[in-house]
Amino acid sequence: MDTVHDTFRHQGLVRPREGRILGGVCAGLGRRFGLEPWTARLLFVLILFVIPGSQLLMYPILWILMPPQVDPVVQVDTPSSTIPPAAAV
Repeated sequence: MDTVHDTFRHQGLVRPREGRILGGVCAGLGRRFGLEPWTARLLFVLILFVIPGSQLLMYPILWILMPPQVDPVVQVDTPSSTIPPAAAV
């Protein structure tokens, strides 16, 4: 499953932490294709009328396959003098 998540993450298909309503699938798709989340949601619903039932299958599948957005890790420089001698082994 990690390779699928890595592939989606590399392509920019991630579920953002902000702007999601249910699982963040439409917000992630909208972000990937340069749309506002509400525009992506509206298109998702409109496609439901054209191809009934397709979103009921695709949304949960994309929810599983699209990885959540990971915030970059912030590294803090700590001077070695603040580390106790017992911990610096």
